[in-house]
Amino acid sequence: MKAEGRRQKAEGRTRRFLTSAFCLLPSAFILLTCSRTRDPRTPIEFWALGREGEVVAEMIPEFERRNPGVRVVLQQIPWIAAHEKLMTANVGRSTPDVAQIGNTWIAEFVTLRALDELQSLPIDRADFFPGIWATNVVDGKLYGVPWYVDTRVLFYRKDLLAAVGYPRGPKTWAEWMDCMERLRRERKSRFGILMPLNEHEHVEVLAMSAGSRFLNADGTRGAFREPAFRDAFAFYYEIFRRGLAPKVSNTQVANLYQQFAQADFAMHITGPWNVGEFRRRLPADMQDKWATAPLPARDASAPTGISMAGGASLVLFRGAKNKAAARKLIEFLSEPAQQVRFYELCGDLPARRSAWRAPALANDPHFPAFRTQLERVAPFPAVAEWEQIATTLYQHGEAAVRGATTAQDSLADLDRTTDGILEKRRWVLARSRR
Repeated sequence: MKAEGRRQKAEGRTRRFLTSAFCLLPSAFILLTCSRTRDPRTPIEFWALGREGEVVAEMIPEFERRNPGVRVVLQQIPWIAAHEKLMTANVGRSTPDVAQIGNTWIAEFVTLRALDELQSLPIDRADFFPGIWATNVVDGKLYGVPWYVDTRVLFYRKDLLAAVGYPRGPKTWAEWMDCMERLRRERKSRFGILMPLNEHEHVEVLAMSAGSRFLNADGTRGAFREPAFRDAFAFYYEIFRRGLAPKVSNTQVANLYQQFAQADFAMHITGPWNVGEFRRRLPADMQDKWATAPLPARDASAPTGISMAGGASLVLFRGAKNKAAARKLIEFLSEPAQQVRFYELCGDLPARRSAWRAPALANDPHFPAFRTQLERVAPFPAVAEWEQIATTLYQHGEAAVRGATTAQDSLADLDRTTDGILEKRRWVLARSRR
């Protein structure tokens, strides 16, 4: 009897517990529902790449403060995975509203009909460097807005160049060659310049300075045997033939900064990120012995050479769900004040002229060369296949320099290879003209 009584009491406690638990369920459901209340603001999905994707997060709160009905959903993507991820997203119709992309990718995504036009954005186009702006225009239509810029200038040992008569750097190709010859002859440096053979930018900036278009007028065939490119290639080849640059790839350069400091070479064509690297990596007694200058012009008829119009742009995808809000984000990040803020956060150079009046840039002795050069930059051909062509460009240059082929044969094969790469483009254009 006692056991039966204990069993009945236990069952009673269980019933009372279950009853209480079920009574509490509606309250718990209400609390759970309240905790998951949807954010009423309009979401914008924004994909940003690399380091820029990290620092732009600090700028988003100001945009959301100005636009209280909008919420930015930021996704940070490594540069190495960005192109494939964007392509996959486009195929799967899962693109973001806004994205940062390399400006050399714009033509490719336009070809895929992935991007929306941005003609109507209320932005002062005249405030942007023309060559940079042009990278965002395909067939006369605007598909991106420059976010930050990148180009190449000449970094040089001003103490060594001053010793051979060029304290401010060479101004023309003739002076450039003379300067390198003097450096070697007077044993001021082992080589005049470092131009790694697996970097295509060196051939490209020489070709642009010579007036080369790389491709024919409609971008369907190579134009590497035309006089402009041929002359630039001959200058490039001659530097190596005379022993003024080492025949090495960048993987064979043990320590660029140490070798620059010990005068293994006196000049190097490189980009703005190396301003900070030279300051960090060169010894203290070297800090007043290096400088930057715009690229030398082909001859005295031009103030400087022409460099590449690199950097990244902000684009709006055709599949964007909230285009009006997305356009506001692009407009915000393009403001001069925001471009200055972005430079202060990560060191990327502003795409707008007015932003360069900021003291952080105007008072830095190494950035005026970039400011000058940015007025004379040019976009690469606006074809989706350009990056593939650029790879074969340096490969043919390296083959000629290393003696695997002649310069003449290298250019002929470069045209043939490029024509093969552009075969599909010719087919598409032919069909569209019917």
